[in-house]
Amino acid sequence: MNRAVKWAALSIPALLVASASSPAIADVPTAREAVVARFASDAEAQRVALDLFDALGDEVDVLPPERMNGGYRGMISLVPALPVGPMRAHLAWVAGAMHDFDGFFGAIAAAGPGGPLRYRWRDLTLRFYRSVGNTTPNAFASGWTVAYNVNGSIDTSADRVRETLFHEIFHLDDADHGDWSPQHLTAVQDAIERRCGARTACLAPYAPTSTIVRRGTYYAFQPGNDVHEYAAEVALRWYVEQRAVVRGEPHVRPAFKCGPQENRVAWAAIAAEFFGGVDLVPGC
Repeated sequence: MNRAVKWAALSIPALLVASASSPAIADVPTAREAVVARFASDAEAQRVALDLFDALGDEVDVLPPERMNGGYRGMISLVPALPVGPMRAHLAWVAGAMHDFDGFFGAIAAAGPGGPLRYRWRDLTLRFYRSVGNTTPNAFASGWTVAYNVNGSIDTSADRVRETLFHEIFHLDDADHGDWSPQHLTAVQDAIERRCGARTACLAPYAPTSTIVRRGTYYAFQPGNDVHEYAAEVALRWYVEQRAVVRGEPHVRPAFKCGPQENRVAWAAIAAEFFGGVDLVPGC
């Protein structure tokens, strides 16, 4: 459950009763106190983590140890990795990305028809980990939690981390919209894959991003991935192009929506469902 929901569900009288009848409850640290304690060894990392908590409601933690079935990647061991000391740069990149999203969506909401966007990018749990003997997955997400790999092969700069996180947060919203992408984009992806299979050259005009799996093809169409990944890559491309317009930077060329018909259909559907129908990119 979302932390804000938990707090909203517990009334002030209930808190007073709990304190009176169960003194031990007072010893349980609040989420903010837990962040303070978690980062006690690194004052700068603590400052960044607390800023995320206070400004955006994001709680920084670690991922518990687990063995993950990575699909075509095989079985992968993941271990906790608190982003302090030499790994603090990863926390800074993640924090920069989360603040960027907040400013960006403020601008998108202002450009839209009015009312809140049906999209959540804050009040998340951010869990850091390291993959053992592997550089994947770079990140994954479920249940309003994003897990981030300090050993990720593409988690190597502020820009790449920001785009990785946008992709993952879209997965959370996709699920929150009733698992939207299989219902609305499967036919689009199927048409592309019937035409091209896994041939990279054929897929190039339809690929939302340039990310290619090693010894594979574009991530959006990599065998073993499904329509959720295609949708997240299209959403990421929407963000990249809109962000350039918001920031007054040169437009991304060629515009994704100006490619094949399948691109236009996927772009318009995602913008309408998640982003208030906003499209600041000039027409083709």
